[in-house]
Amino acid sequence: MTRIFTVPTAQVRVDHHSAVHLAAETARAVARECELPGALPDQAAVIASELATNLDKHASDGTLYVQPLPLGHGVEILAADRGPGMHDPERCLADGYTTSGTLGVGLGAVRRMATHFTMRSADGTDVGTWACARLTAPGEQRPEWQGVGAICLPAEGEEGCGDARGIVDTDAARTAVVLDGLGHGRAAEEAAQAALRTFHTDPDRPLPDVLTRMNRALRHTRGAAVGLLRLHHDRADYCGIGNIRALALTPGGVEHRLTGQPGIVGWGMPTPRVHGFPLSQGATAVLHSDGIDARWALDPPPSVLRLPPSLLSAALAHGHRRVRDDATVLAARSPLRLP
Repeated sequence: MTRIFTVPTAQVRVDHHSAVHLAAETARAVARECELPGALPDQAAVIASELATNLDKHASDGTLYVQPLPLGHGVEILAADRGPGMHDPERCLADGYTTSGTLGVGLGAVRRMATHFTMRSADGTDVGTWACARLTAPGEQRPEWQGVGAICLPAEGEEGCGDARGIVDTDAARTAVVLDGLGHGRAAEEAAQAALRTFHTDPDRPLPDVLTRMNRALRHTRGAAVGLLRLHHDRADYCGIGNIRALALTPGGVEHRLTGQPGIVGWGMPTPRVHGFPLSQGATAVLHSDGIDARWALDPPPSVLRLPPSLLSAALAHGHRRVRDDATVLAARSPLRLP
């Protein structure tokens, strides 16, 4: 089941112990909005509380990100920080392990309660820890969930978010979109959401057709920059208008970099063109708006290149976001090449 992202990612900065309660209440609310049954919203709150407590005790510049799953029916809780990192993450997940004199059950409990849990940490020069806990209703587990990650954040001080994102799987391919309405605030949000609704109407069309339909739908809005990405077995197609960047990452580095054609969807859009590029084994494709500083891709550290899509999106949003702009990053692997 595909659910349309209509709200930005909820974020809780863990800069004081009181943020732990806020994190729990935020996760409970999002889980209820996702219509998770029974005690699952309370379990989401416990997961968020444990991750936030870990950030409060051990990390610097820690933030929790909470949202519906990019694919499927459930809630996703992500934690990101800037250090000091974990020398042995697997040991930290064991019940009874502690560095602060507590019972040491937090991360182990998160791994048991979550439907899927993954964590990576880097110490030394590339410090930071990233964790993703996903909670779904019984029978909702699908392996392709592990191949997608997305974060969408409004500019600081804005009520509305002018960015949006979406991803859809079909039998033949996986299609993703990142949208950036011109400017900020409600008018930009209206443009992005209109384009997102158009995308979900028929995401399996040829990519230029999807953009042409968006162009018609956005004629009475501010317009938007749009990046569309279609992932096949061993290649990807990119079609974009405006400053939405597309990249292909492998553990060895950045293999491809593309930017959309100059123009605005909704206002004199040029004829869209498709750019294809190969996807190496294990490659991750990334789309992001200009609210993510593009300099991250000049020399990304090996610890970031090795992250799975869910953690990669959190790492880029947490580490390279421009807070005065709406910011979105979407990372995905081909569903035909998972795991």
